[in-house]
Amino acid sequence: MTATAVMSGLGAEPRESAARGAAIARLDAWLDCDADTLRRTYEAARVPRIPDVRGALRGRMLAWPVAGRRTNAALRLLAGSSRFPWRGKSFFPHDDDRGEGKNRVFSDRLALFRFETRIERSRAGDFDAVQLDYDLPENPFFIRAIKDEIREVEPGLWLGQAYLHAGGKDTLVLYFGLAVPA
Repeated sequence: MTATAVMSGLGAEPRESAARGAAIARLDAWLDCDADTLRRTYEAARVPRIPDVRGALRGRMLAWPVAGRRTNAALRLLAGSSRFPWRGKSFFPHDDDRGEGKNRVFSDRLALFRFETRIERSRAGDFDAVQLDYDLPENPFFIRAIKDEIREVEPGLWLGQAYLHAGGKDTLVLYFGLAVPA
């Protein structure tokens, strides 16, 4: 699937609830994309403003760039299931430059693994992204090694990359998407 096909129907929706439903539908459509398509979509996206990324966003784990086609197909099936434990991320902007948030797991009420947000250079190229910094004292060591970043594909729809910091380098391990819930 091409990035253009995933992003079709980007025009303004007549009602906010319809727009939210459309963002979730496009988030789910990303489950059919391979890592290369997601990479191109990520590079073409824009850096959002910190205050524009707010609230309880629905999340989908999308692809493991290092995994084979069969593994990614199984991942997409699991990630699209209502039984998948990761529900998304909740964001709380403080001002134009900083914010914080948590991941929601198992239910929308269980929030774990706090992160702080700021805009900095992306690990993926010569552009900026919203960085999600988990390197906080209250997080376990294995969560502190995760380096997430997001870019805005359209209002209410973000594509993210998750890196693992180990051995002094960052390795891209996962693509994920976030959308304003319907």
